[in-house]
Amino acid sequence: MASSGRDHCTLCYDDDGSSREAVTWCTECEVLLCTGCEKHHTKSKASKDHKTMSTKDYHNLPKFMLEISSQCRDHKKKFELYCSFHACPCSVQCITDKHKKCQDLKPLSDILKQVKSSASVQLLEKDLKNVKENLEEIIKYLISRMNTSNSQKTKAAEQIRSMRKLIDDFLNKLEQKILDDLESKHSQLKSKMNTFLHQLKTQADQISQLQSEFSKMTQYATDLQMHVGLREIEKTTSQAAKYIDELKSGDQFEEKNMEVFISSDLQSISKVVKSFGDINININQSTLRLNARRKDQAQNLVPTVPRIEDSKPYLFRALKTSEDVKSPLPSVCML
Repeated sequence: MASSGRDHCTLCYDDDGSSREAVTWCTECEVLLCTGCEKHHTKSKASKDHKTMSTKDYHNLPKFMLEISSQCRDHKKKFELYCSFHACPCSVQCITDKHKKCQDLKPLSDILKQVKSSASVQLLEKDLKNVKENLEEIIKYLISRMNTSNSQKTKAAEQIRSMRKLIDDFLNKLEQKILDDLESKHSQLKSKMNTFLHQLKTQADQISQLQSEFSKMTQYATDLQMHVGLREIEKTTSQAAKYIDELKSGDQFEEKNMEVFISSDLQSISKVVKSFGDINININQSTLRLNARRKDQAQNLVPTVPRIEDSKPYLFRALKTSEDVKSPLPSVCML
């Protein structure tokens, strides 16, 4: 793997400890090569057909892709076969140790054939775009609802103060009470909306990052990296889409409108009025419209390939699942 800063040739460093600058990465040997070693590498009968990329392109790969190896960790052998029963790649040595009774072993090259041009790529790209558009639409909707809430607060306050002009000092305490009630309920509502809005923006930012990583992955990843990456991205995208579905089916988008009702007893305020009025929040059905989720999105688009180097790419650990994000939602009251 590459180190931070300047890349050094793996072969030269292992041979004599020298730190010649690397210019190429061999995707099959998984080593960095300087100019001299690259020439030998391309002429060697064993490695002349290996695929290589410049160190610049190598660093353009998503970080989690750099953790995917084409070799078995236990045996240090190249993955050549795919076990359908265990849904994992394996080396020839793996067969002796763990797959003696497995019947359905296929060449890994057949599994990875044309993976970048498969329908999975287009479907996942579309799903990513769909999820991002839904998140952006929700954010836009919530901001609009917050503006409406602020306008409603202003209107209510104006009604209250207008009535206040018609009465004497006796209403000072009642006026303050109703304004405090208005402020309290609005603050609670605003605080809950801000909390939920922050959660949605975090999801949107993570999906944006995933889109960027996906674009780089399609350009620079090896077939094996692409194969594993598609599975991880599909899972994450499905989780995000599921999270949006759960929001749609819940009550988070119910519209909570604030209104003020001025007491009719103000006409006889000096004798009967005990409060200035009430602040109510009525709930209307959400007008938010989101893109429909693909029906088969939760299904596997590519064969599952778990435990390649037992790696768990950082990107997918960082992106919360629907369960992770949903946990605080019962305490979030939406417009």
